[in-house]
Amino acid sequence: MLTKINFPKINDPRGNLTFLQYPEQIPFEIKRVSWIYDVPGGKQCSGYACKKQKEVIVALSGSFDVVISGDDGKEERVTLNRSYFGLMISPMTWRRLENFSTNAISLHLSDCLYDEDDYIWEEKEYFAQLNRHETK
Repeated sequence: MLTKINFPKINDPRGNLTFLQYPEQIPFEIKRVSWIYDVPGGKQCSGYACKKQKEVIVALSGSFDVVISGDDGKEERVTLNRSYFGLMISPMTWRRLENFSTNAISLHLSDCLYDEDDYIWEEKEYFAQLNRHETK
């Protein structure tokens, strides 16, 4: 499931300010912050899903697309290109980031500490686990 989040934007002629805080804008306590940068323009990052982790993705600079694969095989593409918008992604959602503009920075806010076992890196494995989960 995807949820688009609008963050406050304080306009000022000297420069704009945006902030986020729990629980007003982020519906979970932030346990980890990471960012992706120096992706060559037009390229993509490998896809992944998280078993338990909730994540909010923000384009701090530049733009990129978040492509979500539904369990029915359909894809939904969301372009992030403003630092005052975020995209919340629920656990067990396959996503990939692509179409990075030059110098784009992708900020990731997570409700869990890093745990390699929480990540699913292969799309086939993700759909296998998803199908096992649905048949229980």
